[in-house]
Amino acid sequence: MNPALLRRGLTVATALFTLAVGPGGPPAVAADGPGSAPYLPRPTGPDAVGTTSLHLTDDSRPDPWASGVDARELMVSLWYPTASPNGRRAQYMTATESELLLGEGGITGVPSDVLSTTRTNAFADARPAGHARGLPLVVLSPGFTKPRATLTTLAEDLASHGYVVAAVDHTYESVATTFPDGRVATCTACEVPHDEAFWNRLVTGRAADVSFVLDELTGAHAKWGGAGLIDPSRIAMAGHSVGGASAVTSMVADSRVRAGIDIDGATQIPLPEGGSSQPFLFLGRQAQYSPGSGGGAVATWERDWQRLTGWKRWLVVEGAEHASFTDVGLLAEQLGIDIGAGLPATRAAEIVRRYTRAFLDLHLGHRPQPLLDKPSMRYPQVHFCIPRTSTCV
Repeated sequence: MNPALLRRGLTVATALFTLAVGPGGPPAVAADGPGSAPYLPRPTGPDAVGTTSLHLTDDSRPDPWASGVDARELMVSLWYPTASPNGRRAQYMTATESELLLGEGGITGVPSDVLSTTRTNAFADARPAGHARGLPLVVLSPGFTKPRATLTTLAEDLASHGYVVAAVDHTYESVATTFPDGRVATCTACEVPHDEAFWNRLVTGRAADVSFVLDELTGAHAKWGGAGLIDPSRIAMAGHSVGGASAVTSMVADSRVRAGIDIDGATQIPLPEGGSSQPFLFLGRQAQYSPGSGGGAVATWERDWQRLTGWKRWLVVEGAEHASFTDVGLLAEQLGIDIGAGLPATRAAEIVRRYTRAFLDLHLGHRPQPLLDKPSMRYPQVHFCIPRTSTCV
């Protein structure tokens, strides 16, 4: 695989708002941009949503990026249904995280802490609701350099429909991970040469992170008070960019992951020759992932498609950019920053939430989902692809 293409597809394209950067410098904020704080769209499900954070330490392995650190520390955010909303909305991210994320994208003209003021819909530390072993679990993995917070819109929506959602900050791979004692880990992995070996190491490490998180949420000594609500037989993983590529690797490495979704991420580590019979969904940009359009990122999907032997779909979204699939596109639009997408950010978010939930409802909830059978008049921007004939309809 071409390392230069990987860098372009997985680093440059994922940098916050960088699609808006032109030759004249960092993107400017539109003069008529909204003056109020950014906000996330409301969840569409019937349940109120609670959220909390866990600080987990894996003493069984050294950190893959921090020299001399003999344990792997992770921060995980959980979203879940609650019948006891407390009126206190969770903070989206800290002011320091906002500053570092905006700085990564070269964003000027907005307050450095603006993302920390983003209005969320989940209630901080609200009591979980549900029946014992009654809730499926979805693990989310963000793109390289991105905090777990950038998948909040998807997480809140899934939780409002009865899912427990665990988003993992892969420490030293994000611009900022804040621990309860105030320490902020920055992107040490960003300083490593981004060749093919780097991406393989990154994805393999993320699979190990996910397995550890599953241990901590479903094992005999679970670290979350609501862990008894999780059905350990109904676990899936979804991710954006390299987080999506990690979903493929995690599904193969850990049999507890019963289904996976790759959202706009080239898959670095090929599926083994024996393939995988687990259900899988590819969801990506039309411009990047239409089959038959050339080598590079799309070729990795075409390779792995042949080795997916179970239920599978390949969907592309017309007018979307890389950032369209996460909160990055939503927040950019509200701040008046053009990321180059032809599809409005709210529409992109609706598509991601709806098709992700349809996949999970089908494979974890065993409820028929006609939306996944053929193109929908309601979502004409979503095209179903047939790699064998290099067509999308």
